[in-house]
Amino acid sequence: MKNLRTILTLYTFILLTSTVCTATIYYNGPDNTSKGISLSEKNLQRAMELTDHAISSHFTGEEMAMARYYNPYTNIRSEEKGSVWMYTSAIEAVNAILHGLKAHKEHGCTKLYNENFNRYTEVLHNLYKNADYYLGTFELVSYTKTKEWSVYGVNRGSSKGTAKVAGIENVYDDQMWLICELVESYKLTDNDEYLEKAEYLTEYVLDGWDCTRDAKGNERGGITWGPGYVTKHSCSNGPMVSPLVWLSELYNGKSDMTTHFYIDPLDKKTRKTVQVKKSDYYLDFARKIYEWQKQHLLRTDGVYDDMMGGCSPGSPQTERVNGTVYRKGISCRDRVGPAITYNSGTMLSGAVDLYRVTGDNKYVTDAKRLSKASFRYFAKLGQTKAGYYTFDSSGFSNWFNGVLMRGYVDFYPLFKNVDNYIDSFQKNLDYGYQNFLHKGFLPTDILKGWSYDNSKNETEGMFNFAFAAEYAVLSRYEIEK
Repeated sequence: MKNLRTILTLYTFILLTSTVCTATIYYNGPDNTSKGISLSEKNLQRAMELTDHAISSHFTGEEMAMARYYNPYTNIRSEEKGSVWMYTSAIEAVNAILHGLKAHKEHGCTKLYNENFNRYTEVLHNLYKNADYYLGTFELVSYTKTKEWSVYGVNRGSSKGTAKVAGIENVYDDQMWLICELVESYKLTDNDEYLEKAEYLTEYVLDGWDCTRDAKGNERGGITWGPGYVTKHSCSNGPMVSPLVWLSELYNGKSDMTTHFYIDPLDKKTRKTVQVKKSDYYLDFARKIYEWQKQHLLRTDGVYDDMMGGCSPGSPQTERVNGTVYRKGISCRDRVGPAITYNSGTMLSGAVDLYRVTGDNKYVTDAKRLSKASFRYFAKLGQTKAGYYTFDSSGFSNWFNGVLMRGYVDFYPLFKNVDNYIDSFQKNLDYGYQNFLHKGFLPTDILKGWSYDNSKNETEGMFNFAFAAEYAVLSRYEIEK
């Protein structure tokens, strides 16, 4: 009996001190067989499986031209090419996998890291290299200057650097999603080219901040959807908060300087410049953008609307000040819906990041309210399947929903109550994977499955990458919590 107690005590000790990668969790695979594997490892393996199939089926040639749609039942790839936003979703998935692999290594689980990290680093490099098919150059008259920029257009060009980018051919949020991924890629790989590109695009995006002054001398604020638009959107403001905080952190304690362009608050016309530390510059803008969106687009039910409309002037216009032409400031009066998951998700992540560097508890208060309100608003228990939460899957919602999930994961270390929200995504993904996975692809609606008509089973490339990114983020969440 004494020996038995000793053995049991030793066994309990081993269980309690085992790493996450060796702790065994049994689950039913798609073939209904039981497999012993940690939840974190299972999630990461599924993320890689989905990503590998999506890349092989949606991308063609060394130039990695992305087909927007692919049907795994008919093996038909669409002629329509994905936009730069859709293309960036592949970078997002690869980054999420690399982050998950790195987290595994840091927690003593080196097998998946050793087998896959270098491979996905190379995939990442090729994705960025061929993103240049979306690059183009144009001259922009902004609120403070006229400058030539090389940025990413909505649509792919016929060769690198030839994409149309003038006017409405480029939008600021496309640059923002790329900035997010470029900073993440830099932190994962230490490749200085990624940081350099991220800061260049950040300069372009912040050049779109409406720094013109109102009658009281205050900045009007807000970033329009793009240089060819006047409406100011949640998606062209909120996504910039977190990467600005990350850039501020990268330069914290360093003396690197940058030029801040602004308009004199006294005469409300004179354009001025001042040299400021990058760490301060990026953090100040993160705060300003966060506060602008909170003030103008937060609804009474606690989630964020889509944009500010009813703008004057109704189209981009210029004005001459002291002999120089600048873009005219924009005043918008109408908050316009609908509420979309990603607009709340970016602000949730932004609040968490701002709290981390400022220690200001108001951001935690905001995040608690937003996390509760967003789940209450967007998650519908039992709407599609008993015991499961339904999130809208129409339009581009599958990708939007992943941004909200990341917000919950970001907030978890500060507010454990979001664990149920995160688990709802895990359950939905697992249900779709176990019941509907077909040739490495999940259907658009992972709770309903595929159509009986195989010709109607084409899927968006960015949805396949979104599901993969969610699995990778959940892998990191499981191993770190």
